[in-house]
Amino acid sequence: MSQKFQNLINGVWKDSVSGETFENRNPAKWNEDLIGIFPSSNADDVNEAVAAAKEAFKKWRLVPAPKRGDVLKIVGDMMLARKDEIAFEMTREMGKVFAETKGDVQEGIDTAYYAASEGRRLFGMNAPSELPNKMNLSFRVPIGVGGFITPWNFPMAIPTWKMFPALVCGNTCVFKPAELTPKTATILVEIIDAAMRQELGKDYIPGVINIVHGKGRIVGEAITNHPDIDLISFTGSTAVGKRINEVAGRELKRVSLELGGKNAQIVMADANMDLAIDAVLWGAFGTTGQRCTATSRLILHKDIHDDFVNKLIERAGKLRLGYGNDKGVDVGPCVSEAQRETVNNYVKIARDEDKATLALGGDYAKDGELAKGWFYKPTIFTGVTPEMRIAKEEVFGPVLAVLKCDSLENAIDILNNTQYGLSSSIFTNNVNDAFTAVRDIQAGITYINGATIGAEAHMPFGGVKATGNGHREGGWTVYDFYTEWKAVYIDYSGKLQRAQIDNY
Repeated sequence: MSQKFQNLINGVWKDSVSGETFENRNPAKWNEDLIGIFPSSNADDVNEAVAAAKEAFKKWRLVPAPKRGDVLKIVGDMMLARKDEIAFEMTREMGKVFAETKGDVQEGIDTAYYAASEGRRLFGMNAPSELPNKMNLSFRVPIGVGGFITPWNFPMAIPTWKMFPALVCGNTCVFKPAELTPKTATILVEIIDAAMRQELGKDYIPGVINIVHGKGRIVGEAITNHPDIDLISFTGSTAVGKRINEVAGRELKRVSLELGGKNAQIVMADANMDLAIDAVLWGAFGTTGQRCTATSRLILHKDIHDDFVNKLIERAGKLRLGYGNDKGVDVGPCVSEAQRETVNNYVKIARDEDKATLALGGDYAKDGELAKGWFYKPTIFTGVTPEMRIAKEEVFGPVLAVLKCDSLENAIDILNNTQYGLSSSIFTNNVNDAFTAVRDIQAGITYINGATIGAEAHMPFGGVKATGNGHREGGWTVYDFYTEWKAVYIDYSGKLQRAQIDNY
C-alpha cells in the first residue's frame, strides 16, 4: 500500500479539509512506482495555514536572529545526514540523475549554513545627525507572512533559497510546492519542523512553517489572493509570474519573481574546444534540459562551427538515458508526459515551421526500459537563425539550438535577442573579449569558460528583462527582500529640535 502524506499546518500533520488527494509517480517508471498519495488542498487549507503563520509571527519575530540562525544550522546538519536518502527520493520523484539530485540537496545544505550565519549579520546602519545631542540609526525588521510557490526542477534547492532567508529574518512561511515533487518538499518541511522543536524545546512555536499541497491554480491562487500574505516569492513560468504580480500588486504585496530563461553559450575561435563541449553537454542535457539556466542556445564562431558541431553530435549521441538512480545514466526522463509533449511540440516547430536542421535526436526514447517513462532523446538543431522560435522561446527540455556568428559583437547581439536574460556563458582565452562580454551581455549571470549552470548559494541569483522583476535570490542581496528598514531618531538634548529648521 502506498504511503499517504499530509499537510503541516500549525505544527500538526493533517489531511486536506476536503479529503481529496492526488498521486505522485516516478517519471522513469510511471506505472510501476507510485511514490505516495498527497492532499489536494483548497482555499480552506490555505486560510488555516495563513492564520497559523500570522499568529506564529507574533512570537517568531521576537526570537533573536542568531537563535533563528541556530535553527537553520541544525536544519543543515539534518539535511547533510540524510543527503543520499533525500537525493534518491528526489530522483524517483522528478527524474534527474542521482549525482544531480545530490547537488540539489547540497545547495540546500549550503544555503542553510549561509543563512544561519546571516543571523549574526543582519546589519543595520548608523548615520550622524544634523542636530546636536541626537543619534540616528536604522535596522532591519521582518515583514510578516510569506507565501512561497516553487517549481519541480529543483525541489530542495529553490525552496531553501526562499524560506531559509525568510525564516532567519523573522518571517513565517506558507509553502506551496509543485504538485510533481511533493515528497521532497515534505521531507524538507519535516526537517525544518524537527530542527525548530530541537532548538526551541518548550518554546517551540507552531505555525512558523506550514506546507499546503495541491494544484497551483487552486492553492497558489489562494495564497496570492490572501489578504494576510505579506510577501510572495515565486519561481516558474513567465505567464504565471505576470498573473501573480498583477494580483499581488493590487494589495501592494512585496513580490519576488524568478521566471523563464533562454540562455546561450558563446564559443569563440580561440576557445578550449574540449572544455566548451563538456560545458554545453552539461548545460544543455543536465537535468534533461529542465532548468531555467539550461543552455538552450549555442552560438559558435564561424571558423570553428563545423568541427565543433561534429564533435558535439558525436559526444551527445553517446549519452545514456535511463532511471537516474541507476549507475552510468547521464540523462533522466522529462518530469511528466505533458512536459515531454511540450518538448516534442517545440521540436516539430523547429523542424516544420522554423525549417532548422535536425542534427540529432528529435523523438521519444522508447527502447527497452525507456518505454516505461517519459524519456526524450537529446536533440540538436543546426542552421538556426535568431528570428526562429526555437532561438527565442523557452523549451525546458533536452533541446539545443546552434547558431553561427562571425564576431564577438555579432555573438553578443544574437545572445541578447530574446525577451529573457537569466544566465549566459562565453568560452574564450582572450581576456579583452571576456570582459567585453561581461559588460555587454544582458543577463543576470555570466560565466567565463564555464557552463550556463552552476550558481553558488552565497551569490545573487536572478535575471533581467522577462526573467524576473529585479529581485535576487541567494547571496547577501536576498535579505533586503525579506526585511524592511526602520529608521530611529534618538534625541537626548532635552528640548524639541526641528530638523531643517533649527539648524539652518
